[in-house]
Amino acid sequence: MNRVLAHLGTKYPIIQAPMGWIARSQLASAVCEAGGLGVIETSSGETEACKAEIEKMKELTDKPFGVNLPILFLKDRAMLDYVCNSGIKFVTTSAGSPAKFVGPLKEAGITVYHAVPTVEAAVKCAEAGVDGLVVEGAEGGGFKNPEEVSTLVLLQAVRRAVDLPLVAAGGICDGKGMAAAFALGAEAVQMGTRFVSAAESPVHENYKNAIVNAGTTGTYVLNKKASPCIRALKTEKTAKIYEEGLMPPDTFARILDLYFGGDMEASVGLAGQTSGLIDGVKPAREIIEETVSEFFEITGRLGQCASARAFG
Repeated sequence: MNRVLAHLGTKYPIIQAPMGWIARSQLASAVCEAGGLGVIETSSGETEACKAEIEKMKELTDKPFGVNLPILFLKDRAMLDYVCNSGIKFVTTSAGSPAKFVGPLKEAGITVYHAVPTVEAAVKCAEAGVDGLVVEGAEGGGFKNPEEVSTLVLLQAVRRAVDLPLVAAGGICDGKGMAAAFALGAEAVQMGTRFVSAAESPVHENYKNAIVNAGTTGTYVLNKKASPCIRALKTEKTAKIYEEGLMPPDTFARILDLYFGGDMEASVGLAGQTSGLIDGVKPAREIIEETVSEFFEITGRLGQCASARAFG
């Protein structure tokens, strides 16, 4: 039995990543309706707006959905307390230790998965009592561990260290990536960049097109000697940051002008290396159905190899 599916209650073990300002009801409900798990972000810090988005989800879909709580970005307990009383059944935590959050969330009947970039963090989170882990490899977009470890290696290492259900994140945008992740010990995948560029994503077309047009070397890892370390699309602005080594304090000041105004030089367009594999803007349903179909095609072929004890 797939343990992640049992926790999610969804048709497919595919989770939409909780991108700040982007992972709201318009996108998340479309993912839910397509059989995946849509997740509402709270990293934007817009507490009341995020609460409204959670309530809107209940109107837009009758399917399960989740919420992300980025611990270091939460100013107080307001969002935690709200989620505990909202009827939400699945939460991912990130950006900090989940130790103080696990108790209240599980007392509220909520399943808790924590996002981890290292084996050490995975072990500590298992000891803290989380129900599962989102294993984030260096290929993914957004906030990263400056000591880069690919999903290919990290997933195997975490699987050796803990027996919790694992969700693979970073470098996955289709059925090929999903099949590879399952071979390495995952029971689900989380996709961010693929859904940022989805038809239902609320971001400007310029941002979506920048993802579609990027090559496999179309991103930079920035600010590795400070915090936060991020992966973002190559632009004139990010090239300058990359060359100088550190991000200016106002790097994110105009992030909404990039996300929703389409000015790709206003800030940094967070994206993963899968931007080099994404070749078009598609509806969430099409993305999910193509991913699942390709996953079963590949695993079916591998199953035939195993049955025949042959390599092709």
